[in-house]
Amino acid sequence: MSERKVLNKYFPPDFDPSLIPRRRQPKNSQQVVRLMAPFSMRCNTCGEYIYKGKKFNARKETVEGEDYFGIKIFRFYIKCTLCSAEITFKTDPKNTDYAAEHGAQRNFEPWRDEKAVEEEDRLAKLEEEENNPMKALENRTVDSKREMDILDALQDIRARNARNERVGQSSDLIERLHMEEIETEEDLEQKRAEEEDEKLVREVFTKVPAPDTSASSGAGSSQDNRIPPEVITVKRKAGAEEPDLRSLLPESARALLSVSIGAPPAKRKKADGKNLLGIKLKGKSKAAT
Repeated sequence: MSERKVLNKYFPPDFDPSLIPRRRQPKNSQQVVRLMAPFSMRCNTCGEYIYKGKKFNARKETVEGEDYFGIKIFRFYIKCTLCSAEITFKTDPKNTDYAAEHGAQRNFEPWRDEKAVEEEDRLAKLEEEENNPMKALENRTVDSKREMDILDALQDIRARNARNERVGQSSDLIERLHMEEIETEEDLEQKRAEEEDEKLVREVFTKVPAPDTSASSGAGSSQDNRIPPEVITVKRKAGAEEPDLRSLLPESARALLSVSIGAPPAKRKKADGKNLLGIKLKGKSKAAT
């Protein structure tokens, strides 16, 4: 069984596409297209309103004998949504729009009339200038005056914007300098506070060498092997006189200082290991000893 979705078709070696007969269509055949109503309209048969954007299955054909500078004009056939009457409209390349042709009437659109009125006024003005040279001179004078007024207004706007920009830049510069001054003052104040704290710490905490207790433990040790004296931190009240070092030391340190350094510590007699283990010697062993 062959696959349903295949991309490659089999062509026999003797296949000749020129032998395939071409399908001939009529010259002005209609095509079924899906489109939306290009403008709001009202059906002439039943009075139903068809809004712009309504979707239809329309038939499209080329209008014979009509074009605009070689651009083809197409005609579309739709049916009314209420009475199914046939409505036709065609393209208008001249105005880049669509024009209702049969079966419906286009709704009133005021902006289209404004454009038409402006075009009529422009044509009438050109015709009047051609027939009356003085009127043409007056119109040119009015136009030049209007242009000068527009240029003056534009120059005033530019000058105002430049002045506002300069004022904004100066104010920004002043604010930036003020912020730098504030930051400098804050840095100086912080540095001054840190110096005061460091001075107070130096007044409260001081470091002194600890007393040397190596002589009490062994007087015969050499000077080269002696450990360097340890430094201890002593806390005192700021602003008061420095107290005596002995009074600040703990009780253990004061006791070590009070011990005499000359006399070595007494040696304890080594106990007999056998007695400690609970071994009782007999009389012969005692006599032998």
